[in-house]
Amino acid sequence: MLSLALLRHAKSSWDAKGIDDFDRALNERGRTAAPIMGAVLKELNFAPEHILCSPAKRTRETLELIKPFVKEADVTFDDQLYLTSQDTLFARLKDIPVGVKRVLMVGHNPGMHGLALMLAGTGDAKSISRLEDKFPTAALATFSFPQRTWRDLTPATGHLEAFVTPRDRA
Repeated sequence: MLSLALLRHAKSSWDAKGIDDFDRALNERGRTAAPIMGAVLKELNFAPEHILCSPAKRTRETLELIKPFVKEADVTFDDQLYLTSQDTLFARLKDIPVGVKRVLMVGHNPGMHGLALMLAGTGDAKSISRLEDKFPTAALATFSFPQRTWRDLTPATGHLEAFVTPRDRA
């Protein structure tokens, strides 16, 4: 069985003028929310073996703030994850090596939201409805899959185990 956690980066700042989108940092709200979501990962006993992270500043900062709550894992900063489509994210998941069973992906919308919707096949109706509505900053969706390897992953085969937002923990 495979397990996946999708984490959208925490809230970032739009205040700095002249900064490229790639270099936008987290704002105070984001720096508060990220460790909360790290604690949620720990509470859910989600211990990734591998972490795929967009190389953008806000995703790297989000990852640094959740790291104290997850066990040490291999991290790949992947340019393909920066502001990309759900299809590219899905293809990237299918490239995860055989033997890796638990993956955390840290990225951006709209791709993360689209990927979560693409993967969700079953789960609590209320959670699925909330997921369909939106995937806010620092939102976390965890899935389990019956497949044994990531290359065998197909849409709508994921069981949504949890969908948690920082607001849920406020």
